[in-house]
Amino acid sequence: MHYEGAIIRPPSEADSILLQVTIGCSHNKCSFCGIYKDKTFRIRDDYQIEEDLKYASLHFRNKDKIFLCDGDALIIPFARLQKLLLNIRKTLPWISRVGTYANAKAIARKSLDELVQLKEMGLRIIHMGLESGDDETLRRCGKWGDASMIIEQGQKVREAGINLFITVLLGLAGPQRSSIHAEKTGIALTSINPNYVGALSLIPVENTPLYKQMQRGEFNLMSPLEILKELRIMLQFTDLRPGYFYANHASNYLPLRARLPRDKESALTLIDKALSGKIKLTPEWLRGL
Repeated sequence: MHYEGAIIRPPSEADSILLQVTIGCSHNKCSFCGIYKDKTFRIRDDYQIEEDLKYASLHFRNKDKIFLCDGDALIIPFARLQKLLLNIRKTLPWISRVGTYANAKAIARKSLDELVQLKEMGLRIIHMGLESGDDETLRRCGKWGDASMIIEQGQKVREAGINLFITVLLGLAGPQRSSIHAEKTGIALTSINPNYVGALSLIPVENTPLYKQMQRGEFNLMSPLEILKELRIMLQFTDLRPGYFYANHASNYLPLRARLPRDKESALTLIDKALSGKIKLTPEWLRGL
């Protein structure tokens, strides 16, 4: 397989074939993200993708999932995506699920009918970053669109019958706007009703705009207890019907996994115990991206 630069994939895709179909991220303006800063966005040549698929057909017959990298493979024009998915089905007929990252900008360029067609050709899950349901926080961190735009695109994915995994970022608004960020994010998640939510905690990355803001004193990191309080508010305002809410990423202080609505109260109780000191938090040296 041919890869250019660092390859990032969701934890749930650890056993998937990683097929790099784009280089970098078409937006690449989020202040907290340093993953693709050294890459100029482009779509890989069909020939290179086909060569990797041939390699996978010989060496990865034990893997039944494939994940399309890099940051937002869904930005690929519909006709080329259609051709790609058909080629995956032809070359790797045993694949049961195709997944990808997609930002709201990429989803907005696909009609509902096109998403339905992509689903029928094997696209089963999309990972989308909401980060926040608060317009001011989204504006400050450089996300594409406002909350209503991102919510609309998430709802479109769900209407198409594609599973949706949404990530949100604890601490992104800083301590001054924490409760607003938490409440509005929970409300946005409820409006979208994704299958899965993954809450990560902000860890500043060097050479990103947010890191430079922090160095200049323009952005303040939140303490572990402040992050937990934010998580509690966010979860309190999140109602999935049904869905899974995860806060078990390596960046988090309190591993949490809840199936909503069934486990909501027990998850809130767990956070309360951590806030009162009855449960030890993950130490800083064990946290990571």
